[in-house]
Amino acid sequence: MPTDDRPEENTYIIDAGDAAEMARLLDQDRIFTESMGGALPEELDLANIHDVLDIACGPGGWVRDLARANPGMQLTGVDVSKLMIDFARAEARVQWLNNAHFRVMDVLKPLDFPDGSFDVVNARAIIGFMPTTAWSRLMRECARITRPGGILRLTEFDTYGTTNSFALEKLNTIGFRAFRLKGQSFSQDDRSLGITPMLGRFLLDAGCINVKMKAYVIDFSAGTEAHESMYQNTQFAIKLSQPFLIKMKVATQEELDGLYEQALMEMMREDFRGLWYYLSAWGEKVG
Repeated sequence: MPTDDRPEENTYIIDAGDAAEMARLLDQDRIFTESMGGALPEELDLANIHDVLDIACGPGGWVRDLARANPGMQLTGVDVSKLMIDFARAEARVQWLNNAHFRVMDVLKPLDFPDGSFDVVNARAIIGFMPTTAWSRLMRECARITRPGGILRLTEFDTYGTTNSFALEKLNTIGFRAFRLKGQSFSQDDRSLGITPMLGRFLLDAGCINVKMKAYVIDFSAGTEAHESMYQNTQFAIKLSQPFLIKMKVATQEELDGLYEQALMEMMREDFRGLWYYLSAWGEKVG
């Protein structure tokens, strides 16, 4: 199949070729994996897992973490961005991770793998580029390349954090509206992205059984261990998403700049409180 650096129409809300976005994703990967207690659910029997695929792997942090901890596994990450894949490959070489492999691939098209190639297919925080109409096709493709008895796992979030910051909550609402207008939100009222209630249904529709779910939360309130990292993540995310929000005509540059400055000030207040909830769901492919 074609492996262009970008799909015909880039649906990712942030430029996937931006080096700043790469740095943000690396930090976000680390935050997620640490808060989830590892790269895979502890309920899984790792002895039966040999080949793993990460959908839209970005700079490859999740793949490298799992490859480093499990040298007997073969890990593959795919992403539409050649910049991300080149970086992931370079990092794997430097870290002597011969079991970590990366390929440029547009996951909105048929996946270039034979049937039953993997024991686990993982997709984490991919709503940033997924049209609502594309989920069922991607899930069918993921099920196709998963071996009987293998695991398909999805992890997503409905908001970019719930806080006591007026500016951050306003930016969330603006973002939700832009996602809905772009056709990438399951919410009907712009109060969230509406994706987490859909995860179990996606897995069932893909033919999975024994579907399980686990919720996680990151406390990034002032004074917490995650505050500084989330401050940096939020700072980059707000700036890098501005072109998308302006393109969708949900805010002006002046409005976004004002909210950006206010949000950063409010995050640095001693009484700032913030929680980021997200959900992981996984199911077993029927044999």
